[in-house]
Amino acid sequence: MFKTVAVALSATLLAGAASAGDISGAGATFPAPIYAKWAEAYKAQTGIGLNYQAIGSGGGIKQITAKTVAFGATDKPMTDEELNKIGLMQFPSVMGGILPVVNLPGVQPGQMKLTGEIIADIFLGKITKWNDPRIAAINPGVRIPNWPVTVVHRSDGSGTTYVWTSYLSVKSAEWKSKIGAATDVKWAVGQGGKGNDGIAAVVKQTPGSIGYVEYVFAHANKLTHTQVQDHDGAFIQPEMETFQNAAARASFKAPGFATSLLDQPGNSWPITSPTYILVYKNQTNDDGAAVLSFFDWAYKNGDNLARQLDYVPLPANAKSAIRAAWSANITKGGKPVYVSK
Repeated sequence: MFKTVAVALSATLLAGAASAGDISGAGATFPAPIYAKWAEAYKAQTGIGLNYQAIGSGGGIKQITAKTVAFGATDKPMTDEELNKIGLMQFPSVMGGILPVVNLPGVQPGQMKLTGEIIADIFLGKITKWNDPRIAAINPGVRIPNWPVTVVHRSDGSGTTYVWTSYLSVKSAEWKSKIGAATDVKWAVGQGGKGNDGIAAVVKQTPGSIGYVEYVFAHANKLTHTQVQDHDGAFIQPEMETFQNAAARASFKAPGFATSLLDQPGNSWPITSPTYILVYKNQTNDDGAAVLSFFDWAYKNGDNLARQLDYVPLPANAKSAIRAAWSANITKGGKPVYVSK
């Protein structure tokens, strides 16, 4: 369950004042808290800071495509075709859980149960009251108010939205056919918030609301999360054990290292996902080496910091495969820009 962890959440995360030698990146809000933690520790050890703009996965892809940052970050993996067209390499940095959060006075964190099918129907606008018979049936003894449901979704291009809508597409044929899975969809109902922190703020301010955020944002904003039914039919809590059970199913393979961890068996949190880094294969300056040095440091030294925020570190074999892919693919003048020591 939620731990006492202090973490700074903001649109831009800086490890000290930005300088000419700092690393620049932009993209997904999902991993922003752990990037901030890693950046703080990395700067203390190396003197090099990280200027990371948490603007959403869509923004991160746009900025790396425009070459305005040294790396982009996205929760929605790009396809091999998309990567090759732009000349990018993609690799995962960490894994974590996305959870439904609600604002229902009297309902305690982790008390309410929801299924994927019910969540899909809420976001389709088919379930409009919290005391709907389907919700009441799986929540005996929970005093759920007779309030209208207010759906809160992302207003920006979001990899978190891609993961969320992909999960709903797995659980609901109607969702898959009508809405589908994408970073930006035509929502059936609801109001928008920008970034994970934006959704958290709207849910916190709106009684009767439901939204979706990465674990740390739910904790930092003291939001009420729900249980969700897993692949095997059990209702489970979002916590390190269930995130790790899902993450254990990961199969990261070059060149793009994309994998899905949604709705896995074995007491696995059903909305777990990796998040990814995008770097140009052909480097013309030292930015790429700086990016790889930072993430290599994080792979070697950042696992405990990740666990403190309930992210799941990558397994050792995935890190080894990623380092080998760096050496083979990210070059300057035909030579690898960085080789892990």
